[in-house]
Amino acid sequence: MSQPKTNRREAILQSLTTMLENSPGKPITTARLAAEVGVSEAALYRHFPSKARMFEALLDYLEDILLGGINRILEHEKDSTERVRLSVRLLLDFATRSPGMARIYTGDALSGEHERLRHRVAAIADKIEAQFKQMLRERRIRDGLTSSMEEGILANWVLAFVEGKIVQFVRSGFTRKPIDHFDQQWSLIEQQLKN
Repeated sequence: MSQPKTNRREAILQSLTTMLENSPGKPITTARLAAEVGVSEAALYRHFPSKARMFEALLDYLEDILLGGINRILEHEKDSTERVRLSVRLLLDFATRSPGMARIYTGDALSGEHERLRHRVAAIADKIEAQFKQMLRERRIRDGLTSSMEEGILANWVLAFVEGKIVQFVRSGFTRKPIDHFDQQWSLIEQQLKN
């Protein structure tokens, strides 16, 4: 009996993510992916018209998880500084649990792929940065906390911290966990947010 289409699509995407995690630096061909899934290349193309569409589906998932998670934090947490902390932790935890997705977020896995995929990753990062900026703006308005730096600069700095930790994780072959030393590093960030 054949698997339902959505299950096969999910199996393809899961295999692609696993290959990204287990084969850093190696190109993922549709032939290798088909062998990993246990189907023919033609079967892959019945579910996705191209490898770029597979990456787009993973980017959809990445965006849903990250921005959806941040939105849930905004719904449940009222303290603005804690919103930023929880959002940073969400991003770092996600990268730690999903090394293949971390490679996509950093663009490492998209080298040699369509330029629109790298633009899509940049757009996701821009949306996350905008969320940080809004949290920091609300901190000033709602909590009465001000900083010597403009919220956009602080938001960019927080995102640079997150992305730097994820890049180190990918570059280290997934040995330097993004959450390593988080509590100590966050205390430094929090001090800057209060200055």
